[in-house]
Amino acid sequence: MRDVSVRWGSKSVLSDVDLLLQPGERLAVVGPSGAGKSTILRLLAGLLLPSSGELSIHGIPQTYLRLDQRHPPDVRLVFQNPALLASLTVRENVGFLLDRFSRMSEPEIRERVGKALDAVGLAGTEDLYPGELSGGMQKRVSFARAVIDDPSQPDGTVPLLLFDEPTAGLDPVACTRIEDLIVQTTNLARGTSVVVSHVMSTILRSADRVVLLYDGLFRWEGSVADFQTTTNPYVLQFRTASLSGPMQPAEL
Repeated sequence: MRDVSVRWGSKSVLSDVDLLLQPGERLAVVGPSGAGKSTILRLLAGLLLPSSGELSIHGIPQTYLRLDQRHPPDVRLVFQNPALLASLTVRENVGFLLDRFSRMSEPEIRERVGKALDAVGLAGTEDLYPGELSGGMQKRVSFARAVIDDPSQPDGTVPLLLFDEPTAGLDPVACTRIEDLIVQTTNLARGTSVVVSHVMSTILRSADRVVLLYDGLFRWEGSVADFQTTTNPYVLQFRTASLSGPMQPAEL
């Protein structure tokens, strides 16, 4: 992102922000509610275009929405809700895009789906329906869908994985499992990941770099190690959940 701004009428959501992601990097975008974190994800997912500035993925300028592109970049969004199709089996959910857009045979697709499910600890669940799975298992199916090998992408392509509040509302043990899966999924896909989260354990365990967004601007950027020790007033307030500091809480 270079000088990227997003405006809704007179309201500015992002103001001339710059962001550079390196291949293989795991980035956490943090900040208070309403800071614009989900807007970052929508931009990267191709669901929203900047009002001004330049956005490129794999060096290709993004000037059209994802559905308007003939060859969109390999971007995979993992929703906070698993977003599985209840009428389809686990195999059909995980292999959905391969079924629709590839010329692969059914045995080939089933093999790739099996490998993806095995990677998230769900081998043998191919013929079950989402309603037969626990919430945690459904979440893992959504991770398998994100990590499946897509033969339509050029060799050497680094997929961009986007995780929207992946551990919101989960207990600490479930959080740890999902955080480990984020790292595992990014590594298995040989990709780059962006995690939006408020959960401190998720930030510390699933990322190696952090940016803090507030009032349309990146107020701090650095490594996870620096995030835990910096005295930057924005990070300090976020880290300690203090009401005192430069970030004003939203009206209740």
